[in-house]
Amino acid sequence: MDKIYTVGDLKRYLKDRYNSTRIGFVPTMGYLHEGHCSLIERAKSENDLVVTSVFVNPSQFGPGEDFETYPRDLIGDISLAKEAGTDLFFHPSPQEMYPGNCSTFVEIKGDIVNHLCGSSRPGHFKGVTTVVAKLLNIVKPNNVYFGAKDAQQVAVIKKMVKELFFDLNIIECPTVRELDGLAKSSRNTNLAPEERIQAPLIYKALSRVEGEFKKGLHSTDALLEILKDSLEEITLGEVDYGDILDKETFTKTDEIKNDALVAVAVKFKNARLIDNITLKSEVE
Repeated sequence: MDKIYTVGDLKRYLKDRYNSTRIGFVPTMGYLHEGHCSLIERAKSENDLVVTSVFVNPSQFGPGEDFETYPRDLIGDISLAKEAGTDLFFHPSPQEMYPGNCSTFVEIKGDIVNHLCGSSRPGHFKGVTTVVAKLLNIVKPNNVYFGAKDAQQVAVIKKMVKELFFDLNIIECPTVRELDGLAKSSRNTNLAPEERIQAPLIYKALSRVEGEFKKGLHSTDALLEILKDSLEEITLGEVDYGDILDKETFTKTDEIKNDALVAVAVKFKNARLIDNITLKSEVE
């Protein structure tokens, strides 16, 4: 596995050696785990070359958020990325990605960023779309892989890719979970032992909503009440949001008639965890 640290070197490397190669790209913020590895493995099975990037993007963190304490392990990341099938490992510095007095940003507007993380973390998705646009322009992949745990992020990036005419495919892969249901996340390592015991209650709450939906309950208000009651079992964390939105438009509806996203964010002392499930409409 080759390792590259500057934009210029990466672009020259790809142009000189892989000009006609099908490239799969897995952008990450590092501290890799089984979820990331599953993305790399899928990319390996569907492309000629796999590029994995590790970059903790400062522009998507707001004041008081965990940029400084976000878990980092470059040596471990290099090892896991190689083992999972990465051919090219890209680890740029913040100065490399935001050179000089960088003042160009990409920003999505509308309902897709007016709820969930877009509401609770102002400016977050502006940072996400900016850095992803930069990475896509640098790597020029055919296929890009993201995990479904970050469903709103995936939707925002899909919208950006469509509207800015990027010639590539965004591929959303299933969330990888621990045996107790907790979604794999780099931030899980920051949970205190007692918080780690409570963290799986997030998925338990989502599963309760899904169970009632499958029984025929399609009222958004009624399902939200179940979600709220279930999340009250989490006594060591603060519920940032718990909501149900149309998965296509990211708007609120009184009754679920199309695929709906049930999304939750919980703030523990040193980790903010997100998770979601999709309630699948019977209408095809």
